[in-house]
Amino acid sequence: MLISGRGSNLQALVDAEARDELGGEIVVVISNKSEAFGLQRAKNAGIQTYVVSKRDYPIREEHDQRIVDILKDNQVDLVVLAGYMRVLTDVFISEFENRIINVHPALLPAFKGLDAQLQALDHGVRYSGCTTHFVNLEMDDGPIILQAVVPVQASDTGEVLADRILPEEHKILVDSVRLFCNGRLKVEGRKVLIREG
Repeated sequence: MLISGRGSNLQALVDAEARDELGGEIVVVISNKSEAFGLQRAKNAGIQTYVVSKRDYPIREEHDQRIVDILKDNQVDLVVLAGYMRVLTDVFISEFENRIINVHPALLPAFKGLDAQLQALDHGVRYSGCTTHFVNLEMDDGPIILQAVVPVQASDTGEVLADRILPEEHKILVDSVRLFCNGRLKVEGRKVLIREG
């Protein structure tokens, strides 16, 4: 798992693994920020952690190659981006094609990038939500795995809407990882097919 912040999505996956509901094992957590609280969450769960900072690897491709090397050393099959606030380069994506899952707090393909909840409110949408997708070279553009819908209320602020979306992020991220680990996801062009289990 790659994180940059508090690691609430990481915790959802850790909890699912503890309940034997994940279908896989979280073997390593990597952050680009040494102060990310998610690192402590990982340590509390007995998961090994690494920090790969921009300061130590200022060239993006070298930064990504260092992470790829760590992942390969740990024989990782799937990479999960859980609040990881860096855009991946081809160095990374080509090594894990259709094996990188991201969760985004909007109903893609709408409202890509940062501040998705505020973008949704600014556009006056009636429904927002979240999406899991496989990562490709375009930001928030890869084949969609799962989505969850959250109604928008007239009193919502970006922060309030984000807080209501977050539990749905946890659910669909856990479900998406479980589907991958159980061999039930197949990418065909822009679509992800979910095989019967």
